[in-house]
Amino acid sequence: MKYYTITVNGNTYNVSVEEGVSAAPAPVAAPKAVAAPAVAATAPVAEKQEAAPAPAPSAGGSEGSFKVSSPMPGKIVSIKASIGQTLKKGEVILILEAMKMENEIVAPQDGTVASINVTAAQTVDAGTLLATLN
Repeated sequence: MKYYTITVNGNTYNVSVEEGVSAAPAPVAAPKAVAAPAVAATAPVAEKQEAAPAPAPSAGGSEGSFKVSSPMPGKIVSIKASIGQTLKKGEVILILEAMKMENEIVAPQDGTVASINVTAAQTVDAGTLLATLN
């Protein structure tokens, strides 16, 4: 058996090692496992707290038969279509910002906008109902 003194991040550990036996070095791994998630868990919580007030009431209109959902989480930058407007397949309904890029959410088919279910500056999750068409 061999004895070592190991210092990690200013903490000193006395370790004994048996030759021929493989075991995970628990005292060395424990400080890293505790320190890293504590820092990582703090940052996302702060981001979510800032984003929490964003949910807003729907913009209006009666629900149509064809639903347009958000393909990804993001923030609604602007709404390009209005309720009652006739759209052709591929025309822009709204702009969704995700990962610092503006994505055009387009009409998947010809139709009339029945409802716009989000407002500008609203944060949405993937799958959130954005608009409906007839």
